[in-house]
Amino acid sequence: MGSVKPLVRIQGEDFDTASEIARLTENRRGIGAIVTFSGLCRDEAGTLAALEIEHYPGMAEAEITRIADEALARWSLDGLTVIHRYGFIKPGENIVLVVAASAHRQAAFEAASFLMDYLKNAAPFWKKQHLVGRDGENSWVEAKATDKEALRRWQKKTK
Repeated sequence: MGSVKPLVRIQGEDFDTASEIARLTENRRGIGAIVTFSGLCRDEAGTLAALEIEHYPGMAEAEITRIADEALARWSLDGLTVIHRYGFIKPGENIVLVVAASAHRQAAFEAASFLMDYLKNAAPFWKKQHLVGRDGENSWVEAKATDKEALRRWQKKTK
């Protein structure tokens, strides 16, 4: 839908999923489906103290807006929100939110899945694990082969 513009935010502060859904759907009666994905920082069986997420300001917003625009071109959406946090994020805290709104559920499901596969693999973020009780012993997080394969499926599909 040409008139729909995605809302993309890269921010250090937390977000409220219910507030974001309410903002996207306020006074909009044509929406029949809302699909959300909320990504949380997990504790990795008690070994993770925090996840540090870095990005290039400006570049990250532009690239995620580009892929959100691609989602809007591929699926009939009535609204789209993508929020990604940066900084130190502790286990249990929010990292990412995707909210896709459409008249029908399939478009919203597919758009949200497409965006998350992209965010996991190709978005310009770098993640470092800070381990419990190991000051200075940190490791960069690499994309998993299964995540890369999930992204490839969208390169094969068309609208």
